[in-house]
Amino acid sequence: MNTLYGNVQNNILAKAQQIKLLVCDVDGVFSDGRIYLGNDGEELKAFHTKDGFGIKALGASGVNVAIITGRNSSIVANRMKALNVAHIIQGQEDKLPALILLTQQLNIDLNEVAYIGDDVPDLACIEAVGLGISVSDGHPLVLRGADYTTFTKGGFGAVRETCDLIMQSQGSLTSASGASI
Repeated sequence: MNTLYGNVQNNILAKAQQIKLLVCDVDGVFSDGRIYLGNDGEELKAFHTKDGFGIKALGASGVNVAIITGRNSSIVANRMKALNVAHIIQGQEDKLPALILLTQQLNIDLNEVAYIGDDVPDLACIEAVGLGISVSDGHPLVLRGADYTTFTKGGFGAVRETCDLIMQSQGSLTSASGASI
């Protein structure tokens, strides 16, 4: 089937239609993976407003959104709070146990979860969920293990593409509204 980003196999859209929870890694997915460090220890990251709009629109459509990341960062916490992401899980080097606990708390089956990542620490989650997604510039092992690879690179709209895919498959894409943040 043709989506806004390109042709997608029908089985991917069928999986996306079942999604009740989108879980995202942060570095390399919401950002391009680079971390800028200042002389005084200040850390900076760049986030794309397209991804922000996608997350807000997806949440408004009724799909839960979470992040699971290996690092701890107040920048990430602040950004996710601004996007109304209710489940912000940081400091998780082994992400699968955190994912399983979250799905149990939300009473959501792993088959109803989409997970988007870019590197080996994400692979177990990508392989465990109903729709495992890699950004287009993901690690080769992640690209091989994913059900779907975005057309867009991490930090440049891959999260938005994922949100659009889920919303298109669920018939809620055209009702998305609001402001990019």
